[in-house]
Amino acid sequence: MGGKCRELDLSMTLHRPIAPVTEVAFHLDRLSCAGCVRRAETALAGVDGVQGVSVNLTQARATVQVDGAQMAALRDALARAGYPMRVTQVELDLDNLSCASCIARAETALLAVPNVLRAVVNMTTARAVVDMPDGAQDVAALVAALAQAGYPARARSDQTPQDRASADSARAKRAFLWAAALTLPVFITEMGGHLVPAFHHYLHDLVGMQALWVAQFVLTALVLIGPGRVFYARGLPALLRGAPDMNSLVALGTGAAFAYSVMATFAPALLPDGARAVYYEAAAVIVTLILLGRWLEGRAKGRTGAAIAKLAGLQPRFAHRLGADGQGADVAITDLRAGDRVLVRPGERLPADGVVADGAALVDESMITGEPLPALREAGAKVTGGTVNGGGGAFVLQVTATGAQTVLAQIIRMVELAQGAKLPVQALVDRVTLVFVPVVLGLAALTVAVWLAFGPGLSFALVAGVSVLIIACPCAMGLATPTSIVVGTGRAAELGVLFRKGAALQHLAGVRVVAFDKTGTLTEGRPVLTAVHVTNGMTEGQALALAASVERPSEHPLARAIVAAAQARGVTIPDATGFKALTGLGVRAEIAGVGPHMIGSARFMA
Repeated sequence: MGGKCRELDLSMTLHRPIAPVTEVAFHLDRLSCAGCVRRAETALAGVDGVQGVSVNLTQARATVQVDGAQMAALRDALARAGYPMRVTQVELDLDNLSCASCIARAETALLAVPNVLRAVVNMTTARAVVDMPDGAQDVAALVAALAQAGYPARARSDQTPQDRASADSARAKRAFLWAAALTLPVFITEMGGHLVPAFHHYLHDLVGMQALWVAQFVLTALVLIGPGRVFYARGLPALLRGAPDMNSLVALGTGAAFAYSVMATFAPALLPDGARAVYYEAAAVIVTLILLGRWLEGRAKGRTGAAIAKLAGLQPRFAHRLGADGQGADVAITDLRAGDRVLVRPGERLPADGVVADGAALVDESMITGEPLPALREAGAKVTGGTVNGGGGAFVLQVTATGAQTVLAQIIRMVELAQGAKLPVQALVDRVTLVFVPVVLGLAALTVAVWLAFGPGLSFALVAGVSVLIIACPCAMGLATPTSIVVGTGRAAELGVLFRKGAALQHLAGVRVVAFDKTGTLTEGRPVLTAVHVTNGMTEGQALALAASVERPSEHPLARAIVAAAQARGVTIPDATGFKALTGLGVRAEIAGVGPHMIGSARFMA
């Protein structure tokens, strides 16, 4: 949390040397004396390729001259010496991610940047998380490396993954609807005749085969240069870079089918008599189906981000900040700073983390603790942003943490990291998808060669090769695991279960026993009246009516439970006056015709 990572997944770390004769500087932890400095310098100097070391105690900063040394080796040496390297996580938003092989290539490009310790790219959120030494991070170098690999990137924006997914889904929906509208006539005219031969003969007698082919050519061309152009704009450059992806497969497959059909339509003499057929519907339908899949994928991404949006919604947008003269004014929570004093009224959410400076209140902390009952928080007590002043009066909050430093922001951050994490099984998927597309291209070429050597001719060889390109797609492998992580962690967050690491999901498959250390987290989150015990000859209905009368003005969860129970049993609740809440103790009120009554804790009643 807080931008630092103490437990690093080294599965994606490449053992590559830093650029020769380079000076790199970074921060260390746990330096407390001159002896620590000497031991840290000794540990760094012992790494192969280190030419010079200087550790500054005041700045907790190490400056190392390296010639062939590995950054991972420096980190490991410091960890063994007990002075771990501070690691900062850099987050980037990426474009042009379209398949699992894109993930592997983007990660490879990031890992080739000097000082990168670990890189994880998540296709579902279209984000990359990169671990770099604190003080040696270089966002510009990361962005440049990704751009060269064909994946434009930028530093993470304030736009949430859900917002981006919704926008991507809307674009994909429009593209699919346009493609479907253009493809449907092509599909019907070409495939309808196979289903109903009479329909085929009717069309041919009506407009002629050549006219039908020309119409299919026009409609299919509109599909490919319109909604389908994204596959060519991304796939062909990737192919030219020698790093083909799924877009390359689609571009080659549909392009080959379209080109063959154009030849059959306008230059049939170049083809054997038995091979003069068109495959316009294949090119158009493939593009349309893939656009449909991307639309559905975008919708799924948007839904899975709802849990994070719900957590973010726990934080209010404004706070009532008090000035030095005691006068208050409403300000945006982004304007709050540590040390500010904020008035929190009953029923309001706390805008930031802090301590109670004046007053006392019952604070509903169920979002953090899971406990259904509010806790009494008096002067000097620590409170958490996003929790609720459940009653007992207003209090003054002195802010100690705002923005990304609050507990709520770190919880949101933890859920996002868990959603973007890689399960152990994903390592196998990454290795497969990295070589999947080149292997498919090789198989397609081999298929064409075999059919040319042993088949009837060129046309059949081309059809067979195009078929291999068309049916091959690694997206099912690449999307299944990341999507399951996002859906699982998102749904769990909605139910109040937060995963610190995505790998926990995979380990849950083998869990048979779960131990809970708090019963409060297993309840419905609200108290319910289960029994009424009376004395002095009073009936349950009478006792419940009096209790509900006194508790009705209260906002305490126990009060609401008593009133709800009285209403459910049809008890008539008399009116009460002079209600007064005694924070942490109970309540007092006057019931007409009966007299004063008090309800509260045993300490209060004593």
